[in-house]
Amino acid sequence: MSVKRGLGRGFESLIPTEVIDESFDPTAEQDERMSELRHIPLSLIEPDADQPRTVFDADAIQELATSIEEHGLLQPIVVVPHGSGTFSIVAGERRFRAAKIVGLKTIPALVRTLSAQHKLELSLIENLQRSDLSAIETATAYLKLRDQFNLSLEEIGHRVGGKSVAAVSNTMRLLRLPQSVRQAILDGKLTEGRARPLISLDEAIIDELLPRILAEEWSARTIEQYAARLKRVHEHSSKPAQPTRYVAQTEQLAKRFATDVSVRAGTKGAGKIIIPFKNSADFERITKLLQ
Repeated sequence: MSVKRGLGRGFESLIPTEVIDESFDPTAEQDERMSELRHIPLSLIEPDADQPRTVFDADAIQELATSIEEHGLLQPIVVVPHGSGTFSIVAGERRFRAAKIVGLKTIPALVRTLSAQHKLELSLIENLQRSDLSAIETATAYLKLRDQFNLSLEEIGHRVGGKSVAAVSNTMRLLRLPQSVRQAILDGKLTEGRARPLISLDEAIIDELLPRILAEEWSARTIEQYAARLKRVHEHSSKPAQPTRYVAQTEQLAKRFATDVSVRAGTKGAGKIIIPFKNSADFERITKLLQ
């Protein structure tokens, strides 16, 4: 349920937690067949003694409780029968704890047997070894293996063919993108490499930018340069990063000269256009384009 062994808190915060979009879940249909959705009294549910996570952030649990109180529980927990009519939590202990704070008497839960749990895990890993899964389906599968099967990122990487922790976590970060971008990836309109620079941008900017990226077929490098430019604007301003007056023109110049063109605005409408070059040959190339 948490990122383990060597990943800092800042890195962990970049990875989505606990909400799986079933429209991108490669084993959603098998899950439905192998699981029984029930509303179970909280008094009959107990945490798993072998739960990998042993420390829970009290503030985060309280935030989740507030969300449940306002919007309800968005995703069922997963449990297995534990004997004498009780159940043990497989995934969702944070939701269970938050539900107790809110005072819920029952909680929606997917009830699986241990054998069904194992079969679903094997099915998910088999799906991940296919070559036709989109990056978003792969990311959803990774998230499900972590959150519903309690696998660490190292274990996930090992079971899907020796991928590194960084590779697994970077793919999972795609789930932080807005629905429109995730759908574009799923539809084959946007590659994982071109989508990745968008993760650092605000959703409002992404919504404005995505149609241009698709229509003009921006490269990953162009998107990276644009995102870096917006980040610099944000770092030098007390206001949230927003598209500036010269962003579109600067982007056109950057594409024309194939370098990271920037604009420094001065007073009374004055300013500078800065066109960097790597070496003398690059300088000659750019000056010819200026003629």
